[in-house]
Amino acid sequence: MELVPDESVESTEAVPGVHLTQGAVGEEASIQRFYIEPGAEVPEHEHPHEQVGTVTSGTLTFVVDGETHAVHAGDTFVVPGGEPHAAYNDRDVPVEGFDVFAPPRPNPDWQE
Repeated sequence: MELVPDESVESTEAVPGVHLTQGAVGEEASIQRFYIEPGAEVPEHEHPHEQVGTVTSGTLTFVVDGETHAVHAGDTFVVPGGEPHAAYNDRDVPVEGFDVFAPPRPNPDWQE
């Protein structure tokens, strides 16, 4: 077993107001934590990895194929690999949650 203690990893501000923390990276999947400030946006992007996630607090709005999807605390979601998507927090409170990527993303672009 490989353990990645929370205090051993640092958050990166990938874009203004969007904080991402790389967690454990396995052979089949990887996990990251996200914290998105009120008013912050994740610009449209895509990656070959399937993205499965959950919002643990707040509400995150995704835009996929021109449709908006509000993901509330406790909801889970899947974004297929290669699917262009964006997200934003238009609420007055931060959004927190986790993303799991398969195959793993050991060196995401936002770490550069």
